Amino acid sequence: MSTEQQLALDANLRQGELDLSADVPALRAGFNEVMARIPVAGDVEQRPTSLGGVSGVEVTIRGVDAAGVILYFHGGVYVIGSAVSTVPLVSDLARRARVKAVTLDYRLAPEHPYPAAADDAVAAYEGLHDQGIDPGQIALAGESAGGGLAIATLLALRDAGRPLPCSAYVMSPYVDLTLSGDTLPEKQAVDPILSPEGLRLRVPDYVAGAMAEDPRISPIFGDLAGLPPLLIQVRSHEILLSDALRLAVRAARDDVAVTLEVTPGVPHVFQGFATMLDEGDAALARASAFLDEHF
Repeated sequence: MSTEQQLALDANLRQGELDLSADVPALRAGFNEVMARIPVAGDVEQRPTSLGGVSGVEVTIRGVDAAGVILYFHGGVYVIGSAVSTVPLVSDLARRARVKAVTLDYRLAPEHPYPAAADDAVAAYEGLHDQGIDPGQIALAGESAGGGLAIATLLALRDAGRPLPCSAYVMSPYVDLTLSGDTLPEKQAVDPILSPEGLRLRVPDYVAGAMAEDPRISPIFGDLAGLPPLLIQVRSHEILLSDALRLAVRAARDDVAVTLEVTPGVPHVFQGFATMLDEGDAALARASAFLDEHF
């Protein structure tokens, strides 16, 4: 992406910047309206489903005989977002990896604070297992808060002695709800989407009466030993950069196979712009190769 393209894209994103200070109904309506404009390819089939009592959307690609399954968790600071809103990105990833995906509608805060989302994620994984799907054919994935939820789910499954999925792929993971990362202030001026103050306003919605440093809320503070291979992708110009960097370091120190990719000059969750950004296209290509290697 050229400097001119980067500046133009940043300007467009700033015009539609997510106002996390808005009341929750307005915030959700605005976000859903924006996401509904993103087209879905004609070969994508989607149907409502339920895993472990948790609703979601099953995404398949016409003509692909898929054995593997991606269990996907959407972003949105645990307050906004939906399974449907992720279908364009999830279907692109599923097509490249030649698998099917289930993107989950976990319960949202503030109506359902922690541990609702965490419990739903574990229940959905157990639902796949109950269908007879081998854990070696299941990968977790998610973006932003969904990336954090994917890591928290791995910790919960490991601690419960449950068989783990074969891998996890996380994009710009939000893994520290104490907001102690040093890039929150350092990258604020160059992040066109998120702000430290916006995150700070929404943390209590999910954390409620719990402790933000609980590893099932902020996995960066957990022991990651025993987790499956991780792929972490993040951009250099975002306030969550330090979340991704610290997660990779913690994983490496705990003897987890981890790959960290930092891409400069692209937006938060730039993989969703794969049709217009070469960097997004390349990132999803690498992610699909990673997933295929571990299925």
